[in-house]
Amino acid sequence: MTPTDSPVATSISPRERVRVFDTTLRDGEQAPGFSMTRTQKLRIAHALAELGVDVIEAGFPQASDGDFASVQAIAQEVRGASICALARCQRGDIETAARALQPAARGRIHVFIATSPLHREHKLGMSRDQVIAAAVAGVRRAAELCADVEFSAEDAMRTEPEYLADVFAAVIEAGATTLNVPDTVGYITPAEMYERIGFLRRSVKGIERAVLSVHCHDDLGMAVANSLAAVAAGARQVECTLTGIGERAGNAALEEVVMALKTRAELFGVDTNLRTSRLYPTARLLAQLTGHTIPRNKAVVGDNAFAHESGIHQHGMLKHRGTYEIMRPEDVGFARSQLVLGKHSGRHALRERLAALGHAPDEAALDQIFTRFKSLADKKREVFDSDLEALALGRDAETLGPWRIVHLHAASHLGGSASASVRLQREDGLQASEAAIGDGPVDATLRAIGRAVGHDFELVEFQIRALSEGGDAQGQATLGVRHAGRELRGRGVSTDIVEAAALAALEIVNRIERSNPATAALAAANHA
Repeated sequence: MTPTDSPVATSISPRERVRVFDTTLRDGEQAPGFSMTRTQKLRIAHALAELGVDVIEAGFPQASDGDFASVQAIAQEVRGASICALARCQRGDIETAARALQPAARGRIHVFIATSPLHREHKLGMSRDQVIAAAVAGVRRAAELCADVEFSAEDAMRTEPEYLADVFAAVIEAGATTLNVPDTVGYITPAEMYERIGFLRRSVKGIERAVLSVHCHDDLGMAVANSLAAVAAGARQVECTLTGIGERAGNAALEEVVMALKTRAELFGVDTNLRTSRLYPTARLLAQLTGHTIPRNKAVVGDNAFAHESGIHQHGMLKHRGTYEIMRPEDVGFARSQLVLGKHSGRHALRERLAALGHAPDEAALDQIFTRFKSLADKKREVFDSDLEALALGRDAETLGPWRIVHLHAASHLGGSASASVRLQREDGLQASEAAIGDGPVDATLRAIGRAVGHDFELVEFQIRALSEGGDAQGQATLGVRHAGRELRGRGVSTDIVEAAALAALEIVNRIERSNPATAALAAANHA
């Protein structure tokens, strides 16, 4: 790419719009450790719609009954964005996707097939002509069922450019309205991406009838840079995820792409529909629901993104914020105040602070949050924003009950084993009590809960972190366990870290029971 061909020198008509296609609930949720319940997916989908994304890829309905139900629920409830379902270029996949999307006000079917020589030979066992035929048939069937059809050429960036242009021309004729160019394995560089998008714009017959899109992975750390290079070259849809979650090293981070386009508007000359002040609250919601902490140094939404400790930096900031800040914290939704409420604060103050943090609970939900807030405020002198977020998020219906903890005692001493005893009670009144010895109070507690409900699960991950400041801070415990060949995660919050770990374990137990209540009830009865 020569200097005259560079993105900086490119002249793009001002105020063109780039569509933001969010795949947090599909590609992002596929990443190990990021699976979500249907209720959690709905919460994220509503938050994405409020954020202003154009398209929400809700899932892959053919993958499982759970995926189908999640896509259908999102299509039924979420408005303000197109709801998209993924499908292979196979008739059954496409028809399943269409059924899941039926309740949507605006739906999109996203079909894909691999096009690179490596995939054609080793994965598909298909010739060039066979791949084109399958792509055309898939798009044609999707177009019969949905007015908005996106086609993705999997591994496009390792596909012969001329052949890729032929594939795209064929699917445009078949009815595709968006053409996606995925860098499926994160192999490409920004200069190559810029050249490839330019080539496709010049070479694909009928390209003026479709929107060109990119979907970049971060295997070499260039997903955002590649996405921006594509926009500079004329792509008008970017596929991304909140905080960059996704397969392997993840996807292009939505907040980074959007804020780069906004901060460097004079360079790119494009707009998005996003309400950027919702970026930080939405990223925090995802982190809370999945139990994965946002790194402090994460661009745009990390806690250190607008923190300045260096004396030189602080001096410059006092003179003029622009010396070391290229974005305003409020533009991405950072709250200026951290210390907010105490035990004398009222319901109105709580509602106002929750609204500032991006939460708008209805009256019934606010009543429950206020009750928990008062209980927490009795234990803590100062309730911070992060404490309020934990209260607002609470737990969803799929992880609540049927078990609850009615007694928990744990003890340990230096140089010896720890012990714990628990008593649990089900909604139907059945109680189960157990005690156990472990390497520490948390280990002993988890063993006791497992014995009480009759489930063996292998602990594969345990994290604990303070949600706010001070010795009385709430701790969030996140557990990852392996049970019956599946990895499950649970989250618990308490000012007592042992209780937080117990609540996280209980969330996992309840999820297991809800997925197979008969087996779980029998196991519990045998251990009661």
